Amino acid sequence: MDSPSTDSVSTRHPLAVLRFLGLVVLGSGVGGVAALAAVGFVNTVVWLNDLLLISPRGQMMAADTTLVTLATLLVPILGGLLVGQLHRGLPEGRPHTPADVIAAVQTRRGSLPAKAGILSALSGLASLGAGASVGQYGPLVHLGATLGSLITRVLRLGRSEDNITIACGVAAAIAAAFNAPLAGIVFAHEVVLRHYALRAFAPVAAAAIVGYVLASQLLAQGALFHITEPAVPQPWEFALFLALGGLGALVAGAYIHAILAMGQLAKRLPLPTSLRPALAGALLGLTALWVPDILGMGQETLRFATLPGAYGGGELLLVLLLKLAATALCLGLGFAGGAFSPALVIGTLFGALAGTLVAELGGGQETFIFYAVCGMVAVTAPVLGAPLTTLLIVFELTGSYALTTAALASVTLASPLAAQLFGRSLFDIQLARRGLDLSAGRSRAVLQEERLTELISHDAVTLLPETPLTMAISRLSLAGRGEAYLVDNQECYHGCVTLASLEALREDSESPTLADCPKTPRPVLDPQSSLWEAMHQLQKITGEAIAVVDEQRRFLGVVYESSIAQAFLHHSDALRREEHGAG
Repeated sequence: MDSPSTDSVSTRHPLAVLRFLGLVVLGSGVGGVAALAAVGFVNTVVWLNDLLLISPRGQMMAADTTLVTLATLLVPILGGLLVGQLHRGLPEGRPHTPADVIAAVQTRRGSLPAKAGILSALSGLASLGAGASVGQYGPLVHLGATLGSLITRVLRLGRSEDNITIACGVAAAIAAAFNAPLAGIVFAHEVVLRHYALRAFAPVAAAAIVGYVLASQLLAQGALFHITEPAVPQPWEFALFLALGGLGALVAGAYIHAILAMGQLAKRLPLPTSLRPALAGALLGLTALWVPDILGMGQETLRFATLPGAYGGGELLLVLLLKLAATALCLGLGFAGGAFSPALVIGTLFGALAGTLVAELGGGQETFIFYAVCGMVAVTAPVLGAPLTTLLIVFELTGSYALTTAALASVTLASPLAAQLFGRSLFDIQLARRGLDLSAGRSRAVLQEERLTELISHDAVTLLPETPLTMAISRLSLAGRGEAYLVDNQECYHGCVTLASLEALREDSESPTLADCPKTPRPVLDPQSSLWEAMHQLQKITGEAIAVVDEQRRFLGVVYESSIAQAFLHHSDALRREEHGAG
């Protein structure tokens, strides 16, 4: 009795190991491709900023100040025009973002379209190159995910492998851009996959390591910023770091809702969609003549904001407000880019402002950098919905355990508070507005995406409303069914009757036809209803099936309770296998 089981295990085990090792090799390959693309993207943005006199270095190298002024005014406008044209080739007329990556993985759709990924990357490149106040990590995440998905399709692998390679591309892009492989691994699991399956962990880790090695060693990609070892904060300052987290959650909420509100406002503008980025570019350029710090990703602003005394309190507040408004303007009116880099800048400015105020009150002069970093994570973690990733970025960029511990104090309050007040992240809020609610978990998201089309059955008893009562009872008895659906000659649905109710009326001579019989209250479903909605409707009935009708109330069939239950178990089992490494 034991031998067949033992032999079965011994034959399956080597195959499982080979498949696992193949996934690790595949993850490494995806990581290499995604890292090269990410570093090329970043270097191209830097080159364009210098060439188009958008970066501080490019402006300093320009001999003619008039040329710099013209570039500040015109380059964002021309970039906006180019971006608007690129978006005409994209579905929904908008660039694809990390929110689309999350939706593809959480609903198990996978297969990110290559054309949309390439056009979105080009749009992000044009936006960042032209100085739009957007981030580069959003386009990089989507580009890495698209490359991972494309490689899976070329190799004709399954849906589960597609999700894993998407996560591999994301992890490699983050690792390459930040020189932070641990943050890349955790981001892919925390934000994209939203589970820590061992089957996915090794390929994602391999991708992040390859991305890090290529970016930091072979291509000498520099870190985002460098911080020397700071002084140790006083115990009472940790209370301030905690309070900074609470206030940072409010700043993050203001930032998120400014972006969303500007997007809603843009839809009401009497301006073609393709011209909206140019309008944002014009307003951005005019404002940048006054405060040039708002142009681009803001890396120079980020670096200066971490230096004590580089900005005064009034300057910090001004740049913070203008950077927040500029980012909302650019993203809301259609420039392509991420929200993460600007959130880093806004959060750092917020923290630096708090540090400046504390220093003016007679404390915290030597721990200024702690306030800047705590403000950075307090704003960034709620925007991303990734507190662990944000903490790891701090640790990997600074190498300071003391700074990371202080940042932990801020994140402890910032992320839960923002989640309660505003939502888990900007991405989740965007998806919820598109009809995909991830707040109840991945299983619900999958069921909401599954349509009922394949579950509709025509094996049901349908009767004309004028059918005599005795004939209806006979039809149901012969068919072995407990209920029938009243459908007239024009295929219009009139309701449901049950065999039990008809039997109870058999002796009632005043009800000779079904039209005169009371109908059993029963909800109906649209053919495009989701599996989740069907399960929700099952709670309202006790019967065999639910009728499916179109907008004209034409009867299309029924969905049986057993079919709904089987579909639910099928998808639940698929998620279990994917998230726990089985199969």
